[in-house]
Amino acid sequence: MSIISKDIQKAIALLENEELVAIPTETVYGLAGNIFSEKAIKSIFDTKKRPFFNPLIVHISSVDELETIVSEVPEKARILANTFWPGSLTLVLKKQKYIPDLITGGKDTVAVRVPNHPVTLELLELLSFPLAAPSANPFNQISPTKPAHVERYFKNELKMVLDGGACTNGIESTIIGFENGEPIIYRLGALALEDIEAVIGKVEIKNKKEENPDAPGMLDKHYSPKTLTVLTSDIPSEIKKYPTKKIGVLAYNSTFKTDEIITEIILSKTSDLHEAASKLYDALHELDHLNLDVIIAEKLPETGLGTSMNDRLERAAFNN
Repeated sequence: MSIISKDIQKAIALLENEELVAIPTETVYGLAGNIFSEKAIKSIFDTKKRPFFNPLIVHISSVDELETIVSEVPEKARILANTFWPGSLTLVLKKQKYIPDLITGGKDTVAVRVPNHPVTLELLELLSFPLAAPSANPFNQISPTKPAHVERYFKNELKMVLDGGACTNGIESTIIGFENGEPIIYRLGALALEDIEAVIGKVEIKNKKEENPDAPGMLDKHYSPKTLTVLTSDIPSEIKKYPTKKIGVLAYNSTFKTDEIITEIILSKTSDLHEAASKLYDALHELDHLNLDVIIAEKLPETGLGTSMNDRLERAAFNN
């Protein structure tokens, strides 16, 4: 029996009962629970098998709620929130004292955003509490961008996936924190660096931190298929390294089809980085369920969302 449903009242009832619901956003599906319920928050960590030191993102319904979650808003944070919310931007700011340490990994900062999805915005407006919602996948595995991805992961642990269709942006939000009042990108994501810098000027990137991470998504190995994954700028040469293997290729904009390739997915035949980003995780899910020996992924252009997608693919291939 499917756990996928469009019944928003059912989602509200479950969340008010301290249970978890997978929710749609424009980035990826999130595994959501009441931020003020210790039971719900522990359940998020347990269900994902996520370490407690890795902070969660708080989702609110509008920029007007920001100061109910955070105690300080630097001027550049306010500009970013007013420019990009609802949207694929997460801000890491000093938290209000009553925000549970369980959500923040014991830090005095909290990650917060306003998602740009009509179903989840309606849900958040109807609830009397914000939602913590990391991606709805087991820790380190590929993030879900369709309800079926979540159901495949958690059909025995989760009562409901709130169906909002396929995620339009397809990779996680960009996370920005502040150090000495200046913005720092902690995670590259679905909001391109160029768009951010057009609004607030040059931004430093601090994108990886294995111990005591400042924000979600900073661990080296993450977003990973179970299948061996290799990232390369030279697909034909990489194929020759696996002469007896079942190979799947994840290409950017053109075909490499040869007899050695079992299957190939092209992210955007028109070289549209937004289209490529929206398809990235779905393509990895598909390739990961074909019993291949290796997935060979083509490195994308190091510009705009290509930089964020390369970040994800590098982490998927980490240690391989």
